[in-house]
Amino acid sequence: MFKSLKNFIFTTNALLITTLFIVVFIFTTYLHTTLVQKEAIKHAEIVSNQIFSSMYQVMKKGWGKKDVDDFINSLDNNYKNSNLDITIHRSYLVDELFGKTYQNRIDNRVRSVFKTGEKYTFASFKQIRNTMPLLAKEACLKCHTNAKSNDVLGVIDIEQNLINIINDTFLEYIFFLITIIPIFIFMAYITSRYSSNKILFSLEKFRKKVEKINRVEDLSLIGEKQCNSKSFREINYIIKEVNNLSEKLRNIAVDKELLEFEVKLLDKLIITSDMIKDWRVYISDLLIDINMVMETTSLITIFRVGDEHYEIDIFWYGIPNEKIKKNIETYIGHAIKEDEYFDVISDYEFKHNIAYRAHGINSFDYKAFEHRTKTLFLESPKIGGIVGISVNSVEVYNSVKNIVLDSILTTMANLVGSIKAIDKYTNDLEYYAAHDPLTGLFNQRIFMDMMDNEIHRANRNDYPFALMVIDCDNFKLINDRYGHAFGDKFLQEFSKILSQMKRAEDLLSRYGGDEFTIILPDCDVAGAKNIGDKIIKKVEEFRFETPEGDFTSVTVSLGVSIYPHHALTSKELFLIADGMMYKGKENGKNCLELPTQNDISNIIKEKNEKTTLLLKAISNNKIVPYFQPIQSSKTGKIEISELLMRIEIDGKIISAKEFIEVAENMSLINRMDIMVIENAFKKMQEEQYEGVLFINLSPKSIIVGDYMRNIIDLILKYNISKDKIVFEITERETVKNFTILEKFVLNLKAEGFKFAIDDFGSGFSSFHYIKKFPIDYLKIDGEFLLNINKDVKDKAFVHSIITLAKDLGVKTVAEYIEDEDIKNTATEMGIDYLQGFHIGRPRRDFQNI
Repeated sequence: MFKSLKNFIFTTNALLITTLFIVVFIFTTYLHTTLVQKEAIKHAEIVSNQIFSSMYQVMKKGWGKKDVDDFINSLDNNYKNSNLDITIHRSYLVDELFGKTYQNRIDNRVRSVFKTGEKYTFASFKQIRNTMPLLAKEACLKCHTNAKSNDVLGVIDIEQNLINIINDTFLEYIFFLITIIPIFIFMAYITSRYSSNKILFSLEKFRKKVEKINRVEDLSLIGEKQCNSKSFREINYIIKEVNNLSEKLRNIAVDKELLEFEVKLLDKLIITSDMIKDWRVYISDLLIDINMVMETTSLITIFRVGDEHYEIDIFWYGIPNEKIKKNIETYIGHAIKEDEYFDVISDYEFKHNIAYRAHGINSFDYKAFEHRTKTLFLESPKIGGIVGISVNSVEVYNSVKNIVLDSILTTMANLVGSIKAIDKYTNDLEYYAAHDPLTGLFNQRIFMDMMDNEIHRANRNDYPFALMVIDCDNFKLINDRYGHAFGDKFLQEFSKILSQMKRAEDLLSRYGGDEFTIILPDCDVAGAKNIGDKIIKKVEEFRFETPEGDFTSVTVSLGVSIYPHHALTSKELFLIADGMMYKGKENGKNCLELPTQNDISNIIKEKNEKTTLLLKAISNNKIVPYFQPIQSSKTGKIEISELLMRIEIDGKIISAKEFIEVAENMSLINRMDIMVIENAFKKMQEEQYEGVLFINLSPKSIIVGDYMRNIIDLILKYNISKDKIVFEITERETVKNFTILEKFVLNLKAEGFKFAIDDFGSGFSSFHYIKKFPIDYLKIDGEFLLNINKDVKDKAFVHSIITLAKDLGVKTVAEYIEDEDIKNTATEMGIDYLQGFHIGRPRRDFQNI
């Protein structure tokens, strides 16, 4: 243990002492070299002075050539075995009087001395060089008549080689240092051993304490006094800081079990369809998980369902006795009365859930537990409540577990609240998918499904049934005079009258506007006429107070058809009954019309005439594109146009809706779709339109194999960018084979086109479309927008669609923007695009981007 630390301490000490040794060695070597240089310079100066003194003494006597040679030879002999190299140079003044003699070559330094008459000294690591002038004195001028006082008569150049001297000295120092190296090694070992033992003794104590730590609570075992070092204050300081750290960790650290539990807790936030269905099972499992980290007896959820009804679920870890159950119910009831938010609650019920049946809970154990709660209330949708937990009071005083408790309560509040909200949204969506939002009656889509079901049931039970189409006479006058808000209230009251007059088994629907339908099972002509007459009479008696304080009323026109006497399909039955209703209006209104054979023939004839006109329009390419603008709510610019089909007959533009049924029955709808799309692409090219184009898809076109190939050919032909084309399918016209639609949409997206759902919320398939298809746009059913400022349910429904779309990254389009109030509301709610007559009516050319 701590072997590497011991090695580290020894190595560190050894390195420090070695470094000290090297520094001492370098310093002494440098010092010695410097001293040698100084001594050498001093020695050179002494030699120079001796030579000068000798030369002056000889020159005073006067000397000849022989004297000069003897003097130089004596210098060579005297300094032959020394490190001195002595050279004497004569000046030109001497050469002029006594003639030139051979002398060594003069370098720049010597020339400089001749010129300046100043002494030159050079010292380096290798050599010492003294170059000194021989100046003419007064005594010299007797012989050197051509010189003046202080003229340079000669130069003595003395060079001393220091290499040998330094080498001799260096070897002496090396030998000395080698002898003291063992002393340094011994010092390194002693100091390392001493310091490492002192440090390791304290660390070993500290290690033994750390080995005993298995949980956060065990951090208290680390004690400052238990691990102190008597010799090293630094070690004591470190241990003291570690002790302070352990105290802080005790307040913030989380055990592994708590961390694993927190991870599981996060998983609980992933809401699945199974969780929504069996959420109580998930909460029970959560309670079991909680008991793995802290002792808990119960979880409580109190959530509002509707305006006044509350559901109270109590989840027990084990099986409680009846006394505990009674006590908790009393406690919750008292808490509800004390809370100001619950002051209106009058209806609530308790539901007890057992998480772990092998465990029991008695009254004595339960007294040791405390309750913690958290509140969640949402205004939209109206969802709210309280979640609570009962834990052992000991756990409450643990700061870390307090954080975990808060996480548990937050998770429960979000989880159960989200599940309740999703459940409410789902119920609302399912309700409005089948019901008219204004009257609460079945809507048009469900009416057509019920017609098909009733035909099957009539065939199976062998009875006739009647279809009655009801339309208010002159209802437009009421709307125009009193406004749409009053008109909506009138229709709500009117629908109540129809509900009162129909039989229990009859199926009442709002087909659209002020038009209603009733399916009367097991009913013949006489029965239908009897019910119809009662409705006419009841409506005649109906009076509704206006904002002006007076009363208004309407009459109704009714058309009836009987299955199987008048027709064998739901479409033909409706066509005949609807035709009879219009015949009643032509005959003075406020009456019921039953079809004669002639009436049926005329309706069939009219249908055939439409077929002829349609074929003529197709052959003459009179399928005309119209474009309705769609405005961005953020920029206010027209960024999208929706392609609408019109038919030009004898110079008149007619809505394609009048011919759609005929076109589909004759399998012409695909041909018409391709024709209007090509004409639209041609228009885009002519006007250089750069915005997005919405194109409606009919279910019949989807099942045609070459439809997409034809579209791509047109795209290439007119050079249209695929990302500018958005195909939309209305939820009202669902494809029965969902697999075919899914494959079609995926192929469409793979080609680079975009996809939109029209009339979203009008059918049951809303969630299937979102789940299965890569949707780019949701067009919210206009029925919800028309009453968005009058009906809180419609507004809540639209809000839920917007929230869902934003979470999925899907753009929203609001239809039926008919006035400025609806536009402002839609914009404030965050809808991306706006469409309706208030934005712009359909026309033959594109509006500017």
